[in-house]
Amino acid sequence: MDWLKDHPEVRTIRVAAADLNGVARGKRIPARFASKVFTEGTRFPFSVLNLDIWGEDIEESPLVFESGDCDGLLMPTERGFMPMPWLEAPTALLPIWMFHMDGRPYDGDPRQVLARVLDRYTALGLTPVVATELEFFLIDDSGKTLRVPPSPRSGKRRTGGETLSLRALDAFDSYFTKLYEACEEMDIPADTAISEAGPGQFEINMMHSSDALKAADDAWLFKMLVKGLARSHGFAASFMAKPYDLWPGNGMHVHFSILDRDGNNIFNDGSEKGSDALRHAVAGCLAALPGSTLIFAPHENSFDRLVPNAHAPTGIGWAYENRTAALRIPASGPAARRIEHRVAGGDVNPYLMLAAVLGAALVGLEDKMIPDEPLTGNAYAQSLPQLPATWNLAIETFATCPLVQRIFPKELVANYLMTKRQEIHYMAELSDEEQTELYLDTV
Repeated sequence: MDWLKDHPEVRTIRVAAADLNGVARGKRIPARFASKVFTEGTRFPFSVLNLDIWGEDIEESPLVFESGDCDGLLMPTERGFMPMPWLEAPTALLPIWMFHMDGRPYDGDPRQVLARVLDRYTALGLTPVVATELEFFLIDDSGKTLRVPPSPRSGKRRTGGETLSLRALDAFDSYFTKLYEACEEMDIPADTAISEAGPGQFEINMMHSSDALKAADDAWLFKMLVKGLARSHGFAASFMAKPYDLWPGNGMHVHFSILDRDGNNIFNDGSEKGSDALRHAVAGCLAALPGSTLIFAPHENSFDRLVPNAHAPTGIGWAYENRTAALRIPASGPAARRIEHRVAGGDVNPYLMLAAVLGAALVGLEDKMIPDEPLTGNAYAQSLPQLPATWNLAIETFATCPLVQRIFPKELVANYLMTKRQEIHYMAELSDEEQTELYLDTV
């Protein structure tokens, strides 16, 4: 509550939790009643974290009529208050997460699911260190056709991709200046920004963090900020996996290493190849890829990104310093030895994505799994096992994968499957234009 005392200009707050699709669900509360959220929490139905991409109830879910649509208890996370710089009126956001009324974590809450995976690491004396890389497009969606917005500086539109172009960054300098200022206010550790291969496409990397739960918070809040701030500048920003047919899509890569109790990186054995623990973690991630593809590609549009020769992996393999592989071991000093997981699209729920990646790595460590030999050359040109190529196949593979059952609680698996099966049913009724309009702002 000290934050609100230091910001008397804030008259309203938003309390919000992430649903299964990563959409913020919550309430608006007058600031003078904010203390009640800390002492008593707030309530909304368990089913609210299990809505489909349209925000509709899941028709077959027992959380709705079968249980009387009963409430869960939502309490503030460790994050506390932060500003919402994309709104005109001074407003604070208070992230919350869901519990049962008796205080037990709710297994259908994505943030609780990641916390559960991290508790397993803690029990083994291990700490993941993670960093996300988030790609997004700035888009003028005011007409029938999506296109890059005109530069606020020149008024001109950039029609092609300009990888690592300072000119492309400078064209939207006022937006990025505000974005970095807002990240500082919200304690989001945004680091390097670059222009990417698509028109109006950019990537911002987060600093590595030994608090994976905060790293997921940062990614979730960053997506909210990027989209909200863009609208206040007169255009859209989207993490949609593939808004343009002819250009590469948006990814959300994650780099991770694991520290032992003494703070040593267990992937480092002093060699360029890394330790046995690194290979065990790689093997776990590879083994879980077919089943967890639905986490990394959660929407129909996600699979437009996962095609050969489009800078997104399609085969299940790993390699040293090779961006065509699903898992890349970047060149680094031994102490910074890490794995880059390159499958997830920008449209993912960051909590579920990190739970899937870190959970799979933990399974590999626990079972001392051994991967195939690292590949060399172009992974697209090699005969590798393939990721599920369609949304429907990804759903069914998720449903039957034994490693998914080891990573995620039963309630989460059941809820997620019901959600995706409902979405795939109703998505068939939409045109391509209607799908784009839906995904552009929601994911």
